[in-house]
Amino acid sequence: MSNALSVDDAPQPPKVLSTPLEISSNLRQLLESHDPLIITFHERSQRFQSYLVDLDRDSNMIALDEMIPRDGERYLMAGEPFRVEGFHEGVRIAWESNGQLKIDESGGSRCYRGALPDEVVYHQRRNAFRAALKLAQLVNVNLDGEKLKAPISGKLLDISATGCKLRFDGDITGSLQLGQVYDRFSADLPFGKMTAPVELRYLHFEEKISTTFAGVRFHNMSGLVQRQVERFVYQLQREARRFDKDDI
Repeated sequence: MSNALSVDDAPQPPKVLSTPLEISSNLRQLLESHDPLIITFHERSQRFQSYLVDLDRDSNMIALDEMIPRDGERYLMAGEPFRVEGFHEGVRIAWESNGQLKIDESGGSRCYRGALPDEVVYHQRRNAFRAALKLAQLVNVNLDGEKLKAPISGKLLDISATGCKLRFDGDITGSLQLGQVYDRFSADLPFGKMTAPVELRYLHFEEKISTTFAGVRFHNMSGLVQRQVERFVYQLQREARRFDKDDI
């Protein structure tokens, strides 16, 4: 069981895309899916969130949404080099800054416009089966660590060998920081509690339902916890297949 899952989860070697057609078609996936982007400046440790809000291959232009927190705009306007990183369905899509971006408020909202990147790294990081939990079977989770003032409790929505998606009541976005590692994440799995450090990769508050969704990646898991996760994923995978057969 463990070996099979490990093979499925083996990372693929990264590809470097260099033609405008390849680059624009892959960035368009980030744009259309509204996938969050993480911006990091080369000389700074802080991470900033943004989104791709416009792309035009004919004019060789992209636009990024206003950064969160907005402090990053100072570094952007100062011309500091930066890296942009996004994830789309398990694929890491990343690129380096290509010239300075300019602030544009002509559309009624603030964005940063600049040239299409010269190269984009496309990296299939995860082939793992991602198992979704049924609403009646959602697992309790707890996010804690030195970087948090107080633990945050929520529910596990889905899980793979490399990470999971979480749900929290209310708006907790002010308490969490993208890219931060939280060293005490726990989940009440059916056969016992698992505890591991996690890195926050996605954060979104859905105002209509007053719910925050988060995506985390397991960070430096022990062998024991890895086996716990694989066992749970395998169990959910088996149940899903059984229900599929029942539907047929």
